[in-house]
Amino acid sequence: MSSIVEVRPASRVRQCRLAPSAVALVESARHGLAAAQDEPTPAARYVGAHLAALRAAAAVVAARADPPVSRRGRPQSVWELLPRVEPTLREWAAFFAASAAKRAAAEAGLPRAVSAREADDLLRDAGTFVTLAEGALGIPGRQELLPLLTAG
Repeated sequence: MSSIVEVRPASRVRQCRLAPSAVALVESARHGLAAAQDEPTPAARYVGAHLAALRAAAAVVAARADPPVSRRGRPQSVWELLPRVEPTLREWAAFFAASAAKRAAAEAGLPRAVSAREADDLLRDAGTFVTLAEGALGIPGRQELLPLLTAG
């Protein structure tokens, strides 16, 4: 059995090969979403959801980015790189880049960094984003791993 998974990206006609590291990042994102769902505090749910989205974005960047010719300039975040390799995810990259400071505040344990509603909204948005990232990579979504949140 080959360690490279063949996929058919939604935006491309030809088949391509997806590196095992990209597949592992997507799997890690899915598991992160499931774990975030079970977190008892809003801060932990928010952080878990944001990190899951970050892993999914990293999978797309890892699968699509050309190797750099040189290491000039400042390091760039995955949210800066994502729109270059997958323009259809540009708005999502901006959304998650904007929420990174709130994630940092939640990680730092700042009181009232995020509300329960913000955490649940980000968890839902991260689930949508992971599914879109899977689609961009040609990986069928596995939404059954993350149950829908119910209002309550």
